[in-house]
Amino acid sequence: MEKNLRARIRDGDPEAFGELFDACARSVYNHAYRLTGDWSTAEDMVSLTFLEAWRLRERIDPEGGSLRPWLLGIATNTVRNARRAARRHAAAVNRLPRQEGVRDFADDVASRIDDAGLLASVTTALKALRRPEREVLALCVWSGLDYAAAAEALGVPVGTVRSRLSRTRKKLAAAADKAAQKTAEESREPARRRAQMSGGRTPAARPIQEGNR
Repeated sequence: MEKNLRARIRDGDPEAFGELFDACARSVYNHAYRLTGDWSTAEDMVSLTFLEAWRLRERIDPEGGSLRPWLLGIATNTVRNARRAARRHAAAVNRLPRQEGVRDFADDVASRIDDAGLLASVTTALKALRRPEREVLALCVWSGLDYAAAAEALGVPVGTVRSRLSRTRKKLAAAADKAAQKTAEESREPARRRAQMSGGRTPAARPIQEGNR
């Protein structure tokens, strides 16, 4: 059935493409969110991904398994292109004369990303990752692709996926240990302050007792 779907999409069958959308749109949406950290941007990436998939439909091999890795690869490239375009736009805006009272659009983007509470606990660690590391993490860990499928999606050798994922896991483990240590230290601080306020510290000098001179 999947082979027939491939052939139908390759031939430009709109109904077959609709079936593909129904089956994979949620997966593409989640993948795009994990790469961008913003629900609104992820919605735009889904639309762009399927538009690009329709444009590239003739490149589909009629023989093969699920088209999900192919779509996630397109989504990954779509996010990359969108980021490059955003950087070029921001650079162009920065070259323009500043007008009083005009707010930089980057403030709105940053606020939306900050509001993504689902990734709040790992935001710092994820930002520290390089783009290829974030992509392989999103594909293999969050989207559940195996090494071969992730390699197909990214257009790289399987060994590259393995090494990137191993390096990424070590970085995230180190970040988690650091965060846990910081949390433990912060949890001890209020207790130390309470002890000080309740007389936990030994006085520097004892009060002089009356009648003992």
